[in-house]
Amino acid sequence: MYSGGPPVFLMWSGIFNPDKAKLKSKADLKRIRALFAAYRSEEIKILLCISLSSGLGLIPPLMVANIVDRALPSHNQSELLIFTGSMILAALAMGLVGVYQGLQNHRMGEGIMRDLRVKLVTHLHRLPLRFFTETRTGEIVNRVANDVDSVDDLVSGTLITIISNIFVLITTLLAMLWLDPLLTLISVAVLPLMILPLWPVGRKMYAARKSIRQKRDELSSLIQETLSISGITLLKLFNSEEKEREKFGSRAKELMQLEISLAMIGRWFFMLIIAMATIGPALIWAAGGYLVLEEKLKVGTVIAFVALLSRLYTPVTALSGIQVQIASALAVFERIFEYLDLPEEKESGHDLPRTKVKGQLSFQSVCFSYDGERPVLNNLNFTAEPSQMVALVGSSGAGKSTLVSLIPRFYETSEGQGSILLDGVDIKEYKLSALRSHIGMVTQETYLFHDTIKANLLYAKPNATEEELKQACRMAYIADFIESLPDGYETMVGERGYKLSGGERQRLSIARVLLKDPAILILDEATSSLDSVSEEYIQMALQKLMKGRTSIVIAHRLSTIESADQILVLEKGNIVESGTHSQLLHQGGKYSELAKRQHKSKS
Repeated sequence: MYSGGPPVFLMWSGIFNPDKAKLKSKADLKRIRALFAAYRSEEIKILLCISLSSGLGLIPPLMVANIVDRALPSHNQSELLIFTGSMILAALAMGLVGVYQGLQNHRMGEGIMRDLRVKLVTHLHRLPLRFFTETRTGEIVNRVANDVDSVDDLVSGTLITIISNIFVLITTLLAMLWLDPLLTLISVAVLPLMILPLWPVGRKMYAARKSIRQKRDELSSLIQETLSISGITLLKLFNSEEKEREKFGSRAKELMQLEISLAMIGRWFFMLIIAMATIGPALIWAAGGYLVLEEKLKVGTVIAFVALLSRLYTPVTALSGIQVQIASALAVFERIFEYLDLPEEKESGHDLPRTKVKGQLSFQSVCFSYDGERPVLNNLNFTAEPSQMVALVGSSGAGKSTLVSLIPRFYETSEGQGSILLDGVDIKEYKLSALRSHIGMVTQETYLFHDTIKANLLYAKPNATEEELKQACRMAYIADFIESLPDGYETMVGERGYKLSGGERQRLSIARVLLKDPAILILDEATSSLDSVSEEYIQMALQKLMKGRTSIVIAHRLSTIESADQILVLEKGNIVESGTHSQLLHQGGKYSELAKRQHKSKS
């Protein structure tokens, strides 16, 4: 068997026919060829190695013919040593060439996988937030990890098998024709039986592989959901171990059945190929033996022919299954290119000079819908002046979180759905990176990476000094806690920060935003679900954080927004009331009802 990497020569040679495979344009060969562009040197070396190996492989059977027909009948020991020595040297040379070819192949194969994985992950980082809210994390991880790994089967195996076997096939046929044309014709007579069933089997395999990939996505998503910290906690809390076992077992059984079906596709076809590998040599012995008896051919030639026959049928057998492997590999490329074809967030526009941002934020007739049909926000009009605090209140589903998601352009309003202005300029005219560099956000669910406290803080400002970092922590009332830990700022926070309490995670999040020093601050129910002591610390930290910044605050507890410059009451995507705390209480409307309800719940 040959192993190594795939030269682009294969792509140019016309071996692959996308029309026959009926592939989508996402996996077109031009895109696949582009992956090999940086590895032309390795391709040339691999081709040279394959050519040399194919030639060296002819030496042993030809030497056998000389031994049987020349050295042994003439009792010539010198010729015997020369012929057997040539066989040994050829074998050693083939081994050395194979090692060098494998090195070049893996350099190219692993390099292509690295390039593809980096390209895919980088592209995913630039996709809109909508993609991640609509796609399971397990599916994304499966494509980045497993699908890219599957490319290695094509890069490091399938393609090199094709080119190696083609070279072996051609050189073997030339050698056989040189030995005896008649026996060569007999040898190739069975080849059509190996090749004709190829395409229908390949199409079925392609469809089956695609179904298996989809089912593996589902399993990966289930694993991701139930084995995450949040998922396993919920599972244990509701005693759902048995339920999840049955659910996972059912999906795993479906995958098992698909895998069995895939294994059985073409089983009769491959049985025929194996049978031909035995029938062919039998025919050669019959025809060759007859010619030997008629003294029209030498025994050594027949023996050499049988040896060469294995070099003829082995490549044909391998190539007969290659179309299936190619179809499977191209199905993986199709899935990868499907992600790479997703449109990235638009980064066009102007930079936003840090010193010139005042922080005036104005919504002008803003409407929004996630699906283009059901409106979530309807004709919103309000302005937050620099350094003002604007609070958003309303029941769940009123549109508060959607509203604040439009400010950093996590979601984009369509043409004719109004505009959001920053210091009088539509935010769509700025580069996303420039706009978001002036926006800080503290949410109810604080996310921390599985890294040190220091690394999580520096995520906001990688070049922050030690003093800046500690000052931000002091302002967030978290410095004393961090310095009391054995490892201080080098303490690992655990998966999603679960080694820390909710209040500690929240204060770290505030310190991180303080390091960023944004002009606009978004607080999405940052103090809900905290105990009174933690909330007191958070409130003090937030007061320092909001000072001098335009703040948009989503509030669950109305007591936290009594000092707001402007309070907007949202209901079904509409602003139904606006004013200060005292003004809204005096109006006796929706806000007043919410305030009375919360007061009763406390008492």
